[in-house]
Amino acid sequence: MSRHSTSSKTSGGAQEPHTPWWRVGMVWLVVGGPLVVVVASVVTAVVAYRGADEVLVQTQSARDVPVRPNAQTPAMAARNHAATPAAD
Repeated sequence: MSRHSTSSKTSGGAQEPHTPWWRVGMVWLVVGGPLVVVVASVVTAVVAYRGADEVLVQTQSARDVPVRPNAQTPAMAARNHAATPAAD
């Protein structure tokens, strides 16, 4: 009863040469996945920094103008006016 050995020796008795690490597919899967994520995040950060919108200077809008409530004033404007101090 003879069993075959699963060693790295060939039938001639010489060992097979080892494969370099860069030719092993699993290495590229393990290293390449996170590397792609890092490169994509750097590209996203550069695009976000270069394409950032300018900061707007706040100007007075129609909402900031004091409202004198009357019968035709919308409820929200009248309510907000009631909470602000008088500007006399």
